[in-house]
Amino acid sequence: MSETVIHPIDLILKKRDGGELNAAEVQHFVRTVVLYGEQQIAEANHQLPATLAAHDRITAAQIASMLMAIFQRGLTRVELAELTKAMRYSGETFDATGLDTFTVDKHSTGGVGDKSSLLIAPVIAAAGLEGKPSISVPMISGRSLGHTGGTLDKLETIPGFDTQLPLARMREVLERTHAALVGQTPRLVPADRILYAMRDHTGTVESPNLICASIMSKKLAEDIRGLVLDVKVGSGAFMPSYEQSQFLASLMVSTGELAGTRTAAVLTTMDEPLGRFSGNWVEVWECVDIMQGRRHATSSDLIELSNVLSGWMLYFAGKSASPEDGAKLSDELLRNGAAYKAWLSIVEAQGGDVLVFNDPAAFHQPKATRVVKAERAGYLSAMDCKQVGWAVQRLGAGRARPGDPVSAHAGIESHAKLGAKLEAGQPVFTLFAEDAALLDEPEQMLRATLKICDRPPTRHPLVREVVTGRPGSLKQAT
Repeated sequence: MSETVIHPIDLILKKRDGGELNAAEVQHFVRTVVLYGEQQIAEANHQLPATLAAHDRITAAQIASMLMAIFQRGLTRVELAELTKAMRYSGETFDATGLDTFTVDKHSTGGVGDKSSLLIAPVIAAAGLEGKPSISVPMISGRSLGHTGGTLDKLETIPGFDTQLPLARMREVLERTHAALVGQTPRLVPADRILYAMRDHTGTVESPNLICASIMSKKLAEDIRGLVLDVKVGSGAFMPSYEQSQFLASLMVSTGELAGTRTAAVLTTMDEPLGRFSGNWVEVWECVDIMQGRRHATSSDLIELSNVLSGWMLYFAGKSASPEDGAKLSDELLRNGAAYKAWLSIVEAQGGDVLVFNDPAAFHQPKATRVVKAERAGYLSAMDCKQVGWAVQRLGAGRARPGDPVSAHAGIESHAKLGAKLEAGQPVFTLFAEDAALLDEPEQMLRATLKICDRPPTRHPLVREVVTGRPGSLKQAT
C-alpha cells in the first residue's frame, strides 16, 4: 500500500477550519519547515538547492498561514505534544546515555535582573559531586532580547568563557563538572529557529501553544529527566495577565510530562528587578558575591528564588525528600562554599579566567554613571518593571534586535526594593553606561515609572503558585 501524500495546503485548510492534525501531519509540517530552511541556506550561499517533491515544498507564505491558523484556532494537548516532539527531533539532540546521572534543567520566561541560572547551575553541580544519586544540568540558554536579559551575554563578560560548545564538548564539560552553560547550536532544533523568526514577522509571537512548543522542544532536546520552569507574572512578565501565565505554565507542564520528563512550573512575581543588579557583568558580580558569602540586602529575593527552583530540581533528582528540603540544601551549598567551588570548575572547563573573581567589583569599569534619587519622602510603592528593563536595554546592556552588540558594563544597581521607606534625595538606582550620552533617556524612563506614596504598598509573595503534573498540585498564597 502506498503512503498517503500530505500537502502543506491541506494541513493549513484543516487547521484553519478547526480540525485536529494527526501525528503524521504535524511531523510532515515540521519536516517541510526544516527543508525550507535548508533551501534558504543553500540559496544564501549561492549553492544549488536540493530538488524536492511538490508535497515536500512549503513557502514562507504557507508557514505564516499555518502559524496564524494555530494562533487563531489553538492546538489540542495531543497536537501540542506532537508539535513539540517533531520540533525536538528536527535536528541533532543531546544524548545523556552513559553519563549515569539525573539530568535536570530550569527555564525562565524572561525577566529583569534574573540571573538565577548563574546560582542554580553551580548549586546543582555541587550537589552532583556529592555522592549518589548523581545529578547534572546541561543548561542551553539564550541571549537578551527586548526588555529581558540573556544568560549567554552575562557569561560572555567573563574573559575567555566559551558558550558556543558543540554537544560532544558539552558532554565532556558535564562529565567533569556536572554542569554546562552553553548556547543553542545551529543544528539543535532547527525547526524552532525558522518558526521563531517567522512568528516575529507574522503577529503570532504571543501564541501560548507556539511559545510552549518553542521552549519545550529546546529543553527536551537536552535529554533531561527533570525540568523546572520559572513563569513570570507581573509588570515585567512577558505574558500580559496572570491567567495567561497560568495557562502557559499548565501547557508546558503537561507537555513535559507527556514527554516523560518530570516537570513543575513556579509562577513568580516580576514587579521589580530581581536582586541588586540588572545588566551583564554586574549580574555575574552579584552572583559571585553570594557564592563567596557576601549577601547584600537587595539580593534576598534572588537568593530565595534560586533556592526554590534548585529545591525542585534536587527533589526531582532524589537528592532531597521534598522541594522544601531541596531549597534548604541549595542554601547550604551556597553558604558553605561548595557552589562557588563548582562555579570555578565550570568557568575553567569552559575556558574562562577565574582570576577576575578575586575582585569582581574592580573588574566593573563603566565609563559613565548617574544616580537616580527619590524626589520626595515616602514608600516606594510601584514601578513598571518592563519599563525598567527597557531602560537597562537603552543603557547598552540589552538588544532590540537579534545580533545587536551589548555592553558588558552597562546596567543599573537597585538601592531600594518595593515597600522601602525613602527619604527625599535617597538613591533608588545607579545607572552605568559606556557613554554619558546614553544616560539621559534611561534616567527619564526610570523617573517616569517610579511611584512613591505615603503608605506602604500591598505586595505579592515572590512565589505565587506551583503547577505540577501530579495530583494535588501545590498552590501558594496569591
